[in-house]
Amino acid sequence: MKFAVIVVDMLKDTYDSPSAHRFMKDFRDIIPGIRNLAGEARKLGGLIVYANDSYLREDFLFRGKMKHTAIRGTRGAEVIDELPVLESDIVLPKRRFSAFFKTDLDMTLRTLGIDTIAVTGLTTEVCVLSTVLDGLANDFNSVLISDCCASRSRETHDAVVAAFSRFPTYPTLRVRTAEEFLAEAGGEAVL
Repeated sequence: MKFAVIVVDMLKDTYDSPSAHRFMKDFRDIIPGIRNLAGEARKLGGLIVYANDSYLREDFLFRGKMKHTAIRGTRGAEVIDELPVLESDIVLPKRRFSAFFKTDLDMTLRTLGIDTIAVTGLTTEVCVLSTVLDGLANDFNSVLISDCCASRSRETHDAVVAAFSRFPTYPTLRVRTAEEFLAEAGGEAVL
């Protein structure tokens, strides 16, 4: 397995404005797990991709209830300081939910020989799931890392994890904890 860990929308606007994102109370709780996953993945030769919302102020998505956050070129659209971005990592701006939609992610992963993506971050039911499903649609084995994602509510997160734990395309789409995924990536058997 040659893999990439895709860290979705772990942005300063979310971290610095907890009142604006109070519905994601688990946001801060997943940071240590993502930091550990990224560090261990690097040791195993994995690529780390930070897929970040990067909107224009006039963006179509702001015509609804969505607030003006993660504006391109602002501090708020940057990865949080608690997740170090190394020179070997890729920072990928995105203007929609999926890290694949109208970006060069699929071409970049193919160029680097990646066959598997492991997706973490915010939010489980929107950007994380969109990226997982688009990974599958682009012929990458896709893994939702269940303990490194946060959602609007624990119930929503758990429902997505439960639904995709039984997805019919297993093992091309699967749900794993960070520990289980790292064991697979390291060639260890997982029970």
